[in-house]
Amino acid sequence: MAKKRILLREPAQVAIETMRAHKLRSFLMLLGIVLSVSTLIIVVALIEGTNQYIADKVANIGSNVFLVHQFPLITDTEQFVKAQRRNRKITWEDFEAMRDGLKLPKAVGVEVRTFVKARNGQENMDDVNVRGVTANIGEMDIEEPATGRYITDFDNEHRSEVTMIGADVAKRLYPNQDPIGQQIMIDSRPFEIVGVAKPVGTVLGQSQDGFAYVPIQTFFKMYGAQTQSLSVNIQARGPEWMERTQEETRMLMRNRRHLGPHDEDNFGILASAGLLDLWHNLTGAIASSMVGIVSVFLLIGAIVIMNVMLASVTERTREIGVRKSVGARKSDILMQFLVEAATMSLIGGAIGVSFAYFVALVVRNATSVRMVVPVFWVFFALVVSTSVGVIFGLYPARKAARLDPIEALRFEM
Repeated sequence: MAKKRILLREPAQVAIETMRAHKLRSFLMLLGIVLSVSTLIIVVALIEGTNQYIADKVANIGSNVFLVHQFPLITDTEQFVKAQRRNRKITWEDFEAMRDGLKLPKAVGVEVRTFVKARNGQENMDDVNVRGVTANIGEMDIEEPATGRYITDFDNEHRSEVTMIGADVAKRLYPNQDPIGQQIMIDSRPFEIVGVAKPVGTVLGQSQDGFAYVPIQTFFKMYGAQTQSLSVNIQARGPEWMERTQEETRMLMRNRRHLGPHDEDNFGILASAGLLDLWHNLTGAIASSMVGIVSVFLLIGAIVIMNVMLASVTERTREIGVRKSVGARKSDILMQFLVEAATMSLIGGAIGVSFAYFVALVVRNATSVRMVVPVFWVFFALVVSTSVGVIFGLYPARKAARLDPIEALRFEM
């Protein structure tokens, strides 16, 4: 074992000394490897960071929650046109049928949304997202009170004009004061503020804190119950219950709408998994397109390494002859040049990883773009770069190992 470590250490040291002695040649030799590895890591970091961002901010619709909507996930114009013709609104009666008829869910709630103007004195805020909700939506939703409370069953039963507002509404209309207990005009109607939600943040640059929750019965009193489609929120008992609960919901809605075995659903069931699958399909296509660029850089780097190693074999022909004349075997010469090639490409890979990590760090700290460098891909990039050096260094190594010692000793540059 000790002998093997010595055999590996010596050619590795020779490779490093060679790179130091020929800095420009070494830079050109490693450029392809550095570019390929850094491109791979940067793209992976961007995709991984964006995946986490989408999971946290876009696809996060609550713990073990899925939605019953008028429309499913639509990915092209043809689906949109068909859904517009076929799909029907989700009504209050649909909600009651799911609330009373489903056996598997932990909870069934409903919400409806519209955009209106809110006002406090002379301060106005346009496009406030007013959400009429049942009380149990508070147990499923990601928004929760920072101060005060959520909407209650009592509020709905009495059609109370109370609201829990988002952080942006509180900041805009009630600067430097506590909004709890104060009055806010929502679409020209007075509401008492009973809660202020914790900040949610932004999604793709758009703030998610410009909302106001009101009791759904109060919403219906203001705008009517049949003006728009509702969104039914269904919470499964746990992750393992999601699929069965969705299937029970689908069967109830299909029976309720008298759909035959071959008829398509005229409603949509949306879950975080479906949103994430759609996003991963998109990022997968982006990643696939980047494979070509990375492959080109790797191939260029590999060819350069092979040519540099061939030049090195020529330069060191007499050295090879001397080593063979004193007993070095073909396998020793082969190992020497393979280790040198692997060391050079590993160094190139390490430089590429370091550069990519630096870029990811700068982008993450200087912008709102989230970048995450997974440890797995760091090791993967290093293994690939080293493998490229070994594979493309094999031909020069074999050429060196097959040199005749007598002819090698006679060789002159």
